[in-house]
Amino acid sequence: MADSDIRNLPFGTLAIAMVTPFTATGEVDYEATAKLANKLVEDGCDSLVVTGTTGETSTLTDEENLEMFRTVVEAVGGRAKVIAGTGTNDTRHSISLSQRAAAVGVDGLLLVTPYYNKPSQAGLQAHFEAIADATDLPVMLYDIPGRAGVAIETETIIKLAAHPRIRALKDAKADFSATTRVLAATDLDVYSGDDGLLLPWMAAGAVGLVSVSAHVATRKYRALVDAAAAGDFATARTLHFELDPVVRAVMTHIQGAVAAKLILKWQGTLSNSVVRLPLVEPGAAEIAIIKADLAEAGMEF
Repeated sequence: MADSDIRNLPFGTLAIAMVTPFTATGEVDYEATAKLANKLVEDGCDSLVVTGTTGETSTLTDEENLEMFRTVVEAVGGRAKVIAGTGTNDTRHSISLSQRAAAVGVDGLLLVTPYYNKPSQAGLQAHFEAIADATDLPVMLYDIPGRAGVAIETETIIKLAAHPRIRALKDAKADFSATTRVLAATDLDVYSGDDGLLLPWMAAGAVGLVSVSAHVATRKYRALVDAAAAGDFATARTLHFELDPVVRAVMTHIQGAVAAKLILKWQGTLSNSVVRLPLVEPGAAEIAIIKADLAEAGMEF
């Protein structure tokens, strides 16, 4: 995709929710982070979400989050969008982290639905608007009720779309009817937040994907997004089927960050697959299932 096309969309079209590499002793590995960011961009990613769920943000300190933002901005800034995962279940904390991320030079914010608190829809609207008011950065809402415990209802999304800085939605609700209404009633750029639903979401008008599986198959996801955007659904469908076992390998057996790091280690991109508690690395039975899925995709380890 040409640079001018990337600039027209504040969040690009193929975003990867990047893992946070750790050293063998569990410290954030910023050198490995920069190398990973560069590889993902070189392979076709035009946007990186830094310290979202897959980046294990809930186990990082604010200073680690900010250094991750700084590292990725320095590594790929100007070549890809750098999106800071600054959403928490504390509005004041989210505002502070968002403002500090803006000062580092990120291009946008990903704001997940406040988790655990189970706020009302009025509370969700006030939360997102307060954070969007706090910086000049474009905002992507992240609707993932399976993790957050509460969905952003369609009517709430439509109201939030009126805010000048709320520009996009990462949809991980898997409700095609609800997403269709958002596409029809708003100007939001909608992104599939479920790797396996990229093709049907783009067929309905979504602009792209925020992916975990694309860590390990970036070029093929780039081709799928580009084919769907061009209306070449025969090619897109073929790629969708080819990527299905990759999606299963990364997303269905263990937590996505755990699987992605493991496969990146097998591919030689990361030196280890260390995660922070409460996540743990997979056992032998899980590894065997993941390898079987990857073998189906022609990826032998």
